Amino acid sequence: MQRKWEADATAAFARRLGKSALELSMTDENPSCPDIWELANGDVAVIGRDLTESYIRRLPSGVSIGHDERLVVIPGKMLRSAKGDIADEESSA
Repeated sequence: MQRKWEADATAAFARRLGKSALELSMTDENPSCPDIWELANGDVAVIGRDLTESYIRRLPSGVSIGHDERLVVIPGKMLRSAKGDIADEESSA
């Protein structure tokens, strides 16, 4: 079965959404920090803790994680800091 959307592994990082973990005082310059990035193709990359195994058996009804997907958790403060960088709707180019 073909998916309607597929991640493009060649898309470049375009810009950070929100503030870095350092700016939010959530790290001490540790290189393993959560982050949110918009990719050149408009998709979003999220760097966070892989908690797939912790959540896989207690997902809400209708939620699934594909064999090539991971459930990633980031601090809520980080996502809220990105709100101003995220458009309300996709702009037409």
